[in-house]
Amino acid sequence: MKVLLYTEVENMVSKAGIGKAIRHQQKALESVGVEYTLNPHDDYDIVDLNLYGPKSYQLAKKAHKKGKKVVYHAHSTEEDFRNSFIFSNQLAPTFKKWLIKCYSQADYIITPTPYSKRLLEGYGLKQPIRAISNGIDLSFFKNSESPLGFRKKYGYSKEDIVIVGIGLYLERKGILDFVELARRLPEYNFIWFGHVNRAVIPQKIKKALKTNLPNLKFPGYVEPSMIKAALKEANLYIFPTLEETEGIPAMEACAMKCDAIIRDIPVFSDWLEDGKNIYKAKDIDDFEEKIKKLLNKELPSLTEKGYEVAKSRDIQKIGHELKEVYEEVMKL
Repeated sequence: MKVLLYTEVENMVSKAGIGKAIRHQQKALESVGVEYTLNPHDDYDIVDLNLYGPKSYQLAKKAHKKGKKVVYHAHSTEEDFRNSFIFSNQLAPTFKKWLIKCYSQADYIITPTPYSKRLLEGYGLKQPIRAISNGIDLSFFKNSESPLGFRKKYGYSKEDIVIVGIGLYLERKGILDFVELARRLPEYNFIWFGHVNRAVIPQKIKKALKTNLPNLKFPGYVEPSMIKAALKEANLYIFPTLEETEGIPAMEACAMKCDAIIRDIPVFSDWLEDGKNIYKAKDIDDFEEKIKKLLNKELPSLTEKGYEVAKSRDIQKIGHELKEVYEEVMKL
């Protein structure tokens, strides 16, 4: 059994969550000995598609004609397309129709969470759908005791309280609330790692990125090693996202045993529990209150319980789950 992992315009998504997910797939398959290729010209038994462009759609059709099986990793939904780029809300219904057309080509659909599985089932898709996490590479996110250089690079002292955010520069990611929290809490330092082509984001996001606050920084995209360093050395990670199909940065915070507060939205309901392995906030006022309480030690740290969540999504476990799907698909 040989799998083609195909990602259309891979260079355009390499710095996004989908890019991380694709790299995790490769490591997951390597960990369980499943042979794969990235070259569509190679021979293969199953094509696993990660994006929904026209090349992917055509490749799925060609694969079927050759008697090969098609698996679709459904990372995207209409819901997480909204509140992203210019005109995304107006285009969302058309985008949904295109997603359905693409996903309907699959013999089997994989999606990261039970929440995204429920959304896809609501689209009327009839194929088998299984929720398999994008996973976390715990071998990379080892909580090393050695200094990693985050505070030194960005000019923070040991005494500074630093709050980290991670994500694309999109309204959906909660970046506007992040800026407002920095405004409300000048005693804390806020730094957000991410990027996006500024030509495709709304004016209000561009304005937010230019916010002139002494306690707010937007360094742009950084390599995974710096994300690891930031989560190791920061006092707190917050994830004010409004919609996700999983939310890889939440897993990264758990893996690095970084105190975290995430938004209380449905995608997290099946695997992260408020007050048990992470803290959740319903709105910006709730974020503000819990940030203060957690940093003032009025709330206990939950990092050990959070780490157990990361362990349950380790790459090797994901590899076994992917292998099970591929074996099942070959029998269809």
